[in-house]
Amino acid sequence: MAVLPLAHVSWAIAENATRKRCDAFFMDVFGAQHVYEILITPENETSGLDREERLMMIGDTMIIPIAPGGPGETPQSPTGEMLRRNAGPMRWLGLALRVPDLKEAARRFEAKGFKLHFDPGMEEIYFLVSRKQALGVRLEILSHDLPDDPRQQAGWNPMRWRDEHPLGIEGLQSVGVSAPSVEVAREVFGEGLELPELGERDLPGAHCIGFDLGDTVIEAMVPTEEGSDLARHLQETQGIFCITFKVRSTAAVAEYLRGKGLDVTEDGAGRVAIRPDQAFDRLIWFTETKVPGFPALGSKLNEVVLTAH
Repeated sequence: MAVLPLAHVSWAIAENATRKRCDAFFMDVFGAQHVYEILITPENETSGLDREERLMMIGDTMIIPIAPGGPGETPQSPTGEMLRRNAGPMRWLGLALRVPDLKEAARRFEAKGFKLHFDPGMEEIYFLVSRKQALGVRLEILSHDLPDDPRQQAGWNPMRWRDEHPLGIEGLQSVGVSAPSVEVAREVFGEGLELPELGERDLPGAHCIGFDLGDTVIEAMVPTEEGSDLARHLQETQGIFCITFKVRSTAAVAEYLRGKGLDVTEDGAGRVAIRPDQAFDRLIWFTETKVPGFPALGSKLNEVVLTAH
């Protein structure tokens, strides 16, 4: 399958009122651009819609916090229960990856042993790979354009986050995933998803191995310190542990965040982050360090993403 560009990163929030505060936080602190909001309205309340979500852009990266809404707020709702179950601290929902041909992608995933889930009525649009099959990362494989996606529009300029916003974001460098070993990561991401391996490196408290999605990196992070946040995440949560944005200057990022009244964490390797409990329990790193071998920053949604079998 080789290259599977990132369509969006999502996470679950247990209550819709909290989701709205989360949206406001990312629009304020990150300059996140509103793209589209799925809301339960009097006009569509009979459609069975059971969640609410806002699609937002940070540079070329779409983020989507999702919360139960309407029927999803009842204990009987499968969607609501799934979102509440996945709404714990440091527990991201998953990644959506883009393919040009959903049927061909499904065939190839099944040939690799993945069990696929198709939501009723969505069989021509996307399928899901459960968290248990991908080191705790829920994968949504889709072949359609997301509503009002600016990356598909003429004149889209993600570099305004680099040039005009105080964070100076150049792009999403990596998605960090807690992993038990390099070997298991190779089995899932290398052999299973057929993602090109980018090599290994060490970060504070982690030995890492990267895999190329085409426009960002899945970086499996193996804990090297007992009792660390990463080690606890692997044991108690597993899946996406953090995301890392490449920025112009981490010093400028730290100054800006502190000016916003936020506490800044430093890892000793040149990365800084907002303290997770101040960022709706998500760990988001910023680094000015370019990692050798990592793909060029910038979305590749419009490029060919499946190689010949």
